[in-house]
Amino acid sequence: MKVLLMHPDRDFVMLSGIPPHEKSLSEDLALGTLQQAMAGDDKYLAAVVHAALVSGPGSGKEMILYRQAVVKDCLENPAVVRQLYDTTLEAFAGKKSIYFSAFGRYPLGTLHDAMKLMRVFVDVLNKLRKLADVNAGRFGSDGFRNLFAMLQREFSDEYFAVVENHLKELEFRGGVLLSAELGPGTVGTRHILRQPREKRPNWFGRLLGQGAPEYRFTIDERDEGGARILSELRDRGINLVANAMAQSTDHILSFFEMLRMELAFYIGCLNLHDRLASQGIPIAFPVPGEAAERSLQFRNLYDATLALELGSSVVANDLVADGKNLVIVTGANQGGKSSFLRGVGVAHVMMHCGLFVTAEAFGAAVCSGLFTHYKREEDATMKSGKFDEELARLSNIADAITPDSVLLCNESFSSTNEREGSEIARQVVDALLERRIRVFFVTHQYDFAHSRFALGRDDWLFLRAERRGDGTRSFKVTPGEPLETSYGEDLYANVFEAQAAC
Repeated sequence: MKVLLMHPDRDFVMLSGIPPHEKSLSEDLALGTLQQAMAGDDKYLAAVVHAALVSGPGSGKEMILYRQAVVKDCLENPAVVRQLYDTTLEAFAGKKSIYFSAFGRYPLGTLHDAMKLMRVFVDVLNKLRKLADVNAGRFGSDGFRNLFAMLQREFSDEYFAVVENHLKELEFRGGVLLSAELGPGTVGTRHILRQPREKRPNWFGRLLGQGAPEYRFTIDERDEGGARILSELRDRGINLVANAMAQSTDHILSFFEMLRMELAFYIGCLNLHDRLASQGIPIAFPVPGEAAERSLQFRNLYDATLALELGSSVVANDLVADGKNLVIVTGANQGGKSSFLRGVGVAHVMMHCGLFVTAEAFGAAVCSGLFTHYKREEDATMKSGKFDEELARLSNIADAITPDSVLLCNESFSSTNEREGSEIARQVVDALLERRIRVFFVTHQYDFAHSRFALGRDDWLFLRAERRGDGTRSFKVTPGEPLETSYGEDLYANVFEAQAAC
């Protein structure tokens, strides 16, 4: 039984596809804020959401569209999806409430415990099937249609009737019927549990009928040795049945675990949608393009994590960067460059895991991986200088990055002087571009930015954070030639004028 809500052809595995650089990716793009909005304080939801977010980059166009269709179904039927999830949780609550006896290591104890659990699971499966019967027509995605069709096909009324009949038989209210053979030394072998006989006729029918002769013996109630031997015979006979019942419950439990896991991601999507809607932030389903197209354009793209942190609207940006392999962002200090870069990165993460993005429109080529190289503040745990640490992280990225990946650099190589930093940046960027890697670079290094601008390449784009005439920032990022100044004197004046006023 496959759930197939996350992938069209396989189960979602939380630990599969998580990149080795996921810690840096989460830190640099503030994915923890996004995760908190999706999962709240639910640790299980948080684990699933985190795995889906960081493993998303590298997903193909088909998988993205597959999940988008499921998300759209969820947004149109949120109550049904939440009911499906809550019903699935009943299976785990029921399992937790069942007391497994100390005799579970014996076949009879194993059988009784497995039967109790099976009755809980059957009740939950019945509820899921009824939900499928009532709501299947409301869903149009392949993911939900396949799930509902499987529930209706595998768990029909006939199925539940057969299961109930088997469970009643396994109660052995009429005793246990076994067959055995005599082996060497008259030791019993091949103990097999047999189907119970049909109901015995009344005394008049037995008087007239001629059945097979029966041979009986009765063990005295004080015969402890005989009772123990009889119990051992019974356990040998039901051992295979007990193991089969336990395996059946494990199989159904694995289905519930997968259903819970895959629904958890979409519950997170619903939670995020509700949070964004309450803040009036627009959403759009991105249009994924093929990696070779190098497409990227958006209208009113918000930095989702900044909006969630501030709890209010933030400045949005527009961009058309189709066919651009290198995007360099310069401009005024505290002008919105880092927020712009983070907004682009978070949107890529959200698109690749099948989510909507915080924009009025968004389209981008899929990438084989998403990497970040941000400057780090001083850290007492560092074993070397900041520049050495930057180069070490870059080396790790170089070992893992592949063609058609996207690299986001924020003030990289700023821990050394501008001449050295600019030269390193040029060599690194040129090498990455040769490997068909798309680079977004926020920098204050004029030497590096202007030297690239002077080459006049059509597939390179230069953006600049706006600064108004009075020195204030609009937090808009627009096309523009790199400038020699980042207007640090504006910040200097603001700080010291504020202190003087105090």
